Amino acid sequence: MKYRTIGSDPATRLEVSVLALGGMLFGTQTDEETAFAVLDRYAEAGGNFVDTSDNYAFWHDDSLGGQSEAVIGRWRRSRGIGDEIVVATKLGARPLAPGTGYVDNPEGLSAKVIREAAERSRETLGVEKIGLLYAHIEDRTVPLGETVEGFAALVEEGTVGLLGVSNHAVWRVERARAIAAAAGLPGYEVLQYQHSLLRPRFDVPQPLFRDGNLGSAGPEHLTYLREEPGLTLVAYSPLLAGAYTRADKQLWEDYEHPGNERRLTALREVAKECGATPNQVVLAWQIGHELPILPLAGASSVAQLNENLAAVDLELTAEQRARLDGAH
Repeated sequence: MKYRTIGSDPATRLEVSVLALGGMLFGTQTDEETAFAVLDRYAEAGGNFVDTSDNYAFWHDDSLGGQSEAVIGRWRRSRGIGDEIVVATKLGARPLAPGTGYVDNPEGLSAKVIREAAERSRETLGVEKIGLLYAHIEDRTVPLGETVEGFAALVEEGTVGLLGVSNHAVWRVERARAIAAAAGLPGYEVLQYQHSLLRPRFDVPQPLFRDGNLGSAGPEHLTYLREEPGLTLVAYSPLLAGAYTRADKQLWEDYEHPGNERRLTALREVAKECGATPNQVVLAWQIGHELPILPLAGASSVAQLNENLAAVDLELTAEQRARLDGAH
């Protein structure tokens, strides 16, 4: 396994594996026995960065979510896992009632919700300190300063390590970070957005997010990373839910454009040259990126996880990277 430092403050920064394990479907689509096997194999391989959320996976059974955190918590307790495994979780997008969701009825990001949700996640996960806590979605009904202060209070109390943000407009991320900096408070240091080799069209409406597609990392996010070296991007859905390799998985509508056809051609050529799968090349491309990008990939079986783990040691040549980057 290889590792990367996230966070800029020596008191809170973490050393995490370059491949994060997504636990979104643990306890729902992925049963507990399989989830435990995947987590065991990930830890055995040196992986130490597990991602979840307090609302995963509410849509599976019209619940409030929490199944993923519960499985990870039971795994930690059964294996005697301590803080050697960094658990990242998110809050703010948990439905307030069964049968609703984060589009129409989310908990939001008030100071009260932040404290109560973080305490609930700590108890469920069985951790004294949440390694990394994200603001999952935007909440424009709450003053940004209240949200910033709510998260900072948890860090200052020692119940949270690093702070992150997901699915927010870049201008709101920067504004929140500026508010925190001006007040001398800890702010967001990790960004979590969807990112992969194939790129979406940002002019295609995304109903799950306000004001267009706030879930995908576009050129503005990458420029932000380049200009703010203390930030890290954790890239969710790097393998596009299997669309790179499975004929039964279609690309999402916003990914269907000629530029991605050329990128797919380049990807298949490089994969053949490397004797690797397209999935492995995509993950290796992210891991070796000039910008601090950590792929966050789920796995529904040990075999799938093993395929992903092999990408950690896959080294792409400069020419191969240039070909992948240059296909438009």
